[in-house]
Amino acid sequence: MPGRPDPDRGAVRLDPRLLIGMVVVAASVLGVWGLVSGLDASTEVYAVRETVTPGTKLSADDLEVRSVRLGAPTDARRYLAVDALPDDGVVVLRTIGAGELVPSAAVGERADSETASVVVVTRGRLPEGVAAGTRVDVWTSAALERGEFDTPSVLVAGAEVAGFVESDGMLAEHGVQVELLVPRDRIAAMLRALAANDAIDLVAARAGEAD
Repeated sequence: MPGRPDPDRGAVRLDPRLLIGMVVVAASVLGVWGLVSGLDASTEVYAVRETVTPGTKLSADDLEVRSVRLGAPTDARRYLAVDALPDDGVVVLRTIGAGELVPSAAVGERADSETASVVVVTRGRLPEGVAAGTRVDVWTSAALERGEFDTPSVLVAGAEVAGFVESDGMLAEHGVQVELLVPRDRIAAMLRALAANDAIDLVAARAGEAD
């Protein structure tokens, strides 16, 4: 009498460990694909062509577009995106170096009211390395009789150089006209020194000196 057919004969059995391995491999492939896709995504943000200082008004014509990979969405919000620039531009709130991406926190819709611009003429040449964005101490010497001057002292500490004023296309031979950003509570003292024809010298401020 023939035996009963074995229902398991000829059936393909899959090892559960093989199924688990296949799932792990598939998940790994998807994870790598997602990571590569995320890294490949770029964002268009603005950068400045040259150093800009507080109070400078910026429009799209003053900026250049950079396509950068910033990673997380929170990183992208740290910089001024192309689609986030107002039609009337933005005002610089703190110095941005030439070629740098524009931090969102460094620009706003109105100027910083804590400083004001004053143009001074130095007694001599500027120290090496002083440029727009540099912090300097303003030293003054009160004018006395017969062309003599009193002992110099610091009138404003940590003023920021906004730029240089050219005269007849050339900087002065023995003195330089410098536009400074000075705290408003020191403006009166600066104007008194200028009106009295006091001698003015600029010295590079120490690193970390307070604004």
